[in-house]
This record gives sequence, structure tokens and C-alpha cells, in this order.
Amino acid sequence: MTTSTFAQFYASWYDQFTRLINQLTTPPNQTDTQEQIRKVMSHHEDYFNAKSTAAEKDPLHVLASPWATTLEQSLHWIAGWRPTTAFHLIYTESSLLFESHIIDILRGLRTGDLGDLSPTQFRRVSDLQCDTEENAITEELSEWQDSATDMMGSEAEINDKIQRLVGIIKKADELRLRTLRSVVEFLSPQQAIEFLIASAELLVGIRGWGLNHDRSLPRI
Repeated sequence: MTTSTFAQFYASWYDQFTRLINQLTTPPNQTDTQEQIRKVMSHHEDYFNAKSTAAEKDPLHVLASPWATTLEQSLHWIAGWRPTTAFHLIYTESSLLFESHIIDILRGLRTGDLGDLSPTQFRRVSDLQCDTEENAITEELSEWQDSATDMMGSEAEINDKIQRLVGIIKKADELRLRTLRSVVEFLSPQQAIEFLIASAELLVGIRGWGLNHDRSLPRI
């Protein structure tokens, strides 16, 4: 897959993604809920697989992410979202829902949503956050950038340096996908749906704001 082909793929992927998320808002029963979660996760896997193929063709282009808005690019960590964002999102959503259900909770009622995370689930979030490889991959990219003097070498040496970037991009995307899987696994189906909807709303919201901003800029 060429980088231009990936840009076309992303446009199609994003449209289908928004449709899948809309379907999550009203799951009719438990069986369909599990199937909807599977479809969304499979859709994420398709994205990362296609991106991996594009990175092998042109890692510099993928790192620049020209298919993203300037706002999205400004928030990127190695051509995508930071894995720790998933944990921050869980804490934020849990806090908001807990406050909205505080009366029910004081009465001993269980809501079963993200505002009703168990101590075990909170420990799991903390453990995942501590175990994330985000800092290590950030350091690897920093070392790659610090070795800019290698660009003064032969064409073969320059190509070798650029190819090293492929591995860094793949590690970042593998961590993103692994984080999504880990979070969905320790949440109940209802909580997983709420998490996927919240994360999608963040992605769609940022892209929407970015598109509006880019369209408002005068053409140069």
C-alpha cells in the first residue's frame, strides 16, 4: 500500500468508523453488544495493519501524517494518539459518571457503567499505566532524531536510518492496539461500549475541530 493509497484508505476507514460508533449507542442485547465491540476492535486492527504496510513503503510520510488535520498532527505521538490517553479517558469518564450517579451510589445502587468501576478494575488501569512502553518508545525516537549526523553518510546509511523509523512507528502502533485490547478486556461489555464511544467522540471531535480550523485558513 502506497502512502497516497493509505490516505484514501483512511478516508474510507474513518467514514465506516463513524457508522460503527453510531451503532454502539443503542445496543439491543448482550449478544449484539459483544459483536459490536468485536467489530469496532477489528476495525481498529484493519487501520493499524494498513498503516504498518504504508510505513514500510515510506515511514517519513507516515510520521508526517498528511491525511490528518493540523490540530491532529499537533497532538500526535509518533503518528497517532498517546496510549496513556486511554487511561486518562477512563479516569475522566469514571469521575464524571460517578458524580452524576452519586445519589444512587450512596443508596447502594450499582450502575454498572464506567462510574461504577471496581477496586480491581482501578488497579488494572494503574498497572497498565505503569507497565506501558510509551516512555521507552519515546526515548527510541529521541535517539533516532539525535543521530541526525548520520544523514551526512552514504545513501545506503541514510536509507538504513530511515528504515529504523519503520520499527519505531510499528512499535508505537502495536502499543496503541495492545492498550485498546487490554482496556476492553478488563471492562464489562457495558463499560467497554462506553469507553469505545468516549474514545471515538474524542477522535471525531478533534478531527472535526481540525477540519474547521484548516478550512478557515487562507490559502497560500
